Amino acid sequence: MLIIKIGGSLSQLDPLLRDVATWGDPLVVVHGANRELNDLSTRLGHPPRLVTSERGELSRFTDAETMDNFLMAYAGKVNKRIVERLRALGVNAVGLTAMDGGIAIGRRKSDLRIKEGDKVKVLHGDHSGSIERVEPKLLRLLLDAGYLPVLTPPAISHEGVAINVDGDRLAMEVGAALGADRLLIFADTPGFLRDPNDESTLVATMQGDEIDGYFSSARGRARVKLLAAQQALRRGIKAVALADGRRDHPLLDAMKEAGTWIRR
Repeated sequence: MLIIKIGGSLSQLDPLLRDVATWGDPLVVVHGANRELNDLSTRLGHPPRLVTSERGELSRFTDAETMDNFLMAYAGKVNKRIVERLRALGVNAVGLTAMDGGIAIGRRKSDLRIKEGDKVKVLHGDHSGSIERVEPKLLRLLLDAGYLPVLTPPAISHEGVAINVDGDRLAMEVGAALGADRLLIFADTPGFLRDPNDESTLVATMQGDEIDGYFSSARGRARVKLLAAQQALRRGIKAVALADGRRDHPLLDAMKEAGTWIRR
């Protein structure tokens, strides 16, 4: 079983989707839509607000209006365009959010603690959260019937409220619940870079027990991806790839060891 995460920063998805269409084994696609959400929110007069958590992770402050835009971008345009293209390529794809069928259930964190300079502030009314449980029954039904699930945030809270959850972590949780052996995370970088401004500093391989040593050089989303990879290995996934989604054959190249491969 293979789990593919398509990063929301990627602008050209067709090469990766064409590779997915030729893949013979069962897989699940998880995707983000950050680029589309930023553009949509700006056009609607409610530009994105990105904040840094106390742990140093970059995240989006998701108020009620942003969640409306989130649903339009993630569950609407991007999800359905991916399904549209995969079906045109002969794949029996089905688009879902992690809310559908209670696939991913978690805890809403309505108060968000952030750092601005040396100060810690609290933002109220956030619609973000963390995944606490994944129920893979619906995904298994689809896979067993020959469908390819195309899954995206949001998840659903215990109170029945849509919550913005990290897509890399959603992919990791789904992979662990389904017993996947590999998780491939595609973004607009060659893989993990020691220096984010120098592609020649690509780390081709690392072991799971080496991940902590790379956190000091990880910036922004790279840190979140390393955390997802670390958790994936601890949850039974054998290998995680941080791969380049901009290549002519992203999936096929990744399976030939392109990018950064992290193993137990």
